[in-house]
Amino acid sequence: MKKVIGASIVALAILTLVSVAMAQSFSLAPRYGTANLRPGFMPDPHSVTLTAGGTINTRTSGPAPACGYVANAPDYRLQWGGGSSLNIYAISGSDTTLLINMPDGSWRCNDDGGSGNNPLLTIGNAPSGQYDIWVGTYSSGNAGATLRISELSPRWN
Repeated sequence: MKKVIGASIVALAILTLVSVAMAQSFSLAPRYGTANLRPGFMPDPHSVTLTAGGTINTRTSGPAPACGYVANAPDYRLQWGGGSSLNIYAISGSDTTLLINMPDGSWRCNDDGGSGNNPLLTIGNAPSGQYDIWVGTYSSGNAGATLRISELSPRWN
């Protein structure tokens, strides 16, 4: 009986480690780079072409909210100087999502908050700090996308 309980505890520990390893990790280097932006940055919007999606289903992986399929590492990292509001959005011909780990460690997610199937997160008086950004896909698979960061109203073209 002790062997069964011991084996069960070991199996549970391994499953826990595997599920944590499969989750989003803001400690990893971003796949498409980093920007250091301050209020009044130019050009506005700041744009990055990337491939959205990944193999991690956020509906089952945690710790972030359910926000489609993403990669383990962030797609992009924003070091923001603070002092104004930000619109962070993605443009794609596919149904994409946004997942952001905020400077305070909280998570924000959006699907279809922008134009059509495009996500938009508006952060009023965005605090300074590190924003780790994932551009996901609503369904499994990958899609071409453009991530935009702006102090202005979103431009969907």
